[in-house]
This record gives sequence, structure tokens and C-alpha cells, in this order.
Amino acid sequence: MKPHLLKVQFKADHSFSIRLDSEPYFYDQWHYHPEIELVHVHKGMGTSFIGNKVERFKSGEMVLLGSNLPHLFRCDKKYYCNKENLKAEASVIHFVPSLFGDAFYDLPENKLLIKLLNEAKSGLKITGKTKHTVTLLMKQLFNVQGIQRLILLLNILNCIATSKTNKIISDKGFDFSWGEAENNRLNSIYQYILANFSSGITLEQVAAVANLTPHSFCRYFKSRTKKTFSVFMLEIRVENACKLLNETDKSVADICYESGFNNFSNFNRYFKDITGYTPFQYKKNCQK
Repeated sequence: MKPHLLKVQFKADHSFSIRLDSEPYFYDQWHYHPEIELVHVHKGMGTSFIGNKVERFKSGEMVLLGSNLPHLFRCDKKYYCNKENLKAEASVIHFVPSLFGDAFYDLPENKLLIKLLNEAKSGLKITGKTKHTVTLLMKQLFNVQGIQRLILLLNILNCIATSKTNKIISDKGFDFSWGEAENNRLNSIYQYILANFSSGITLEQVAAVANLTPHSFCRYFKSRTKKTFSVFMLEIRVENACKLLNETDKSVADICYESGFNNFSNFNRYFKDITGYTPFQYKKNCQK
């Protein structure tokens, strides 16, 4: 698997697209495209990679992804097994930044819109009342034609632009201005980690995937993701632990080792550093 420039298809009589995806699992390759993307997850859960941020996603999540921001929504393993007839479902809007033309963005009334599109380059999580309002507008967008489509899209963007509850997802220092070979290499690293994080991945093993020496790999990984490999591994393992604490009745000790930690005290310490809670506190909050 390698990341690539994904070709987003528009209908001949439409300047932007909205569609409902309903599949066993979401498109699972790390990819990017020039179109801005608004995603509302109706069904499904798993791990998202947005820029250099790794976190859990679940039903109800809504995110706005800027032009050429790399992303991946990888559903949990149970969606690939298809034993429970699970579906991953999402409403997705795509539009190019130049949709309304340069003169439109030069209008003084559109300062907040320009600010929104700049912030979307790092990804934005849409929450609270804003998410509820945008959900209703997206539903309407499926049923209108002509200029009403553009009006509804502008209403959606204005609702998000004027919201005080949007949350930046990826670090602003994250840069995605590499060549194809570099993108392929980083994606190979991500896919290897996702497949093997619960086992004892060594620095030598992951460096071999990247065809680098361990020392060169450490410098390479930090220069590309703005975080060390060890921190990245901790985030992946803690996110998996959060999933198991929230969705299973397994003991905290079992979850510790199943998530790739081999020391219970370290697991507790790193879990609290990343989430702000101990595993026991987190599990208690999930049960409320």
C-alpha cells in the first residue's frame, strides 16, 4: 500500500460533491487530494491518522480536512472480518478551494471563511451545537439542486467558521511537501506499526522497513512527523488501550499487555501522561 493523490470524481453538472459512503470499512490507504473534505461518520470506529495526529474515531465524529492534508481512517479489525455484518458509513463533501473564485475570497465579508480554510490545513474537529447544525444542513444538501447546493454549502462553511468550539487536530509544524518516494516510505512505516504495535517492535525492525539505519531512522521520523518514534508508539498503544477500556470488559492488566506494554507501572504512567487519567479512572468514566 502506498499513499497517492486520490482522484475525487465530480458529476458533470456539479461543482462539488456530496456522497454517502456505506462499506464494510473505510478507504484504508494514507492519501491526500487538493479538495477540501468534510466528513461526518455515521457508523464505524477505528484509528485515524490526520497529519501527524493519531487518535480514535467513532460514530458521530465530524472533521474538516484542508487541501492536501494526508489522512487515513482505518476501521478496527472486526470490520474486516465481517462476522457481525458491520458497516462503516459516512457523509462526505469534497470541494476545491478555488470553487468560488479569487474575487469571492477578496470580499471583506469573507475574512472568517479565509481563516477557516487556513485552519483546515491542520484539520478541524467539529463539535457541539455546530456539529448538530451542520449535520442537518448536510442532510438537506442531498436533496437540492442548482444554486441551492451552493447556498447550503456556504451556510455549512459559515456555521463552522463562526463556531467557537472547533478543535485543531494536527500540529501546525507538520509539513507535507515531500516527494512520492518519501510518502511511500512514511506510509510503509505507518502500515507496519498498525499491524505490529501490540508486539515488541524494535527500532531495528521498523528502521529496516524504511531501509534506514536505526540512527538515521530516528532523525528521519522526527523530521517528518515532528515527534519521536518512541512518542508515536506510545500514542498508538495508548489509543488502543482506550479502545479496549471503552469497548470490552477485559482487565486493565490484560489491556496493558495486549496494547504492547510489557510493564504495568509504565503503562499507568504513560497512559496518564497522554490522556490525563489513569486507566482505572478512564474505564470508570466510560461506564458512566
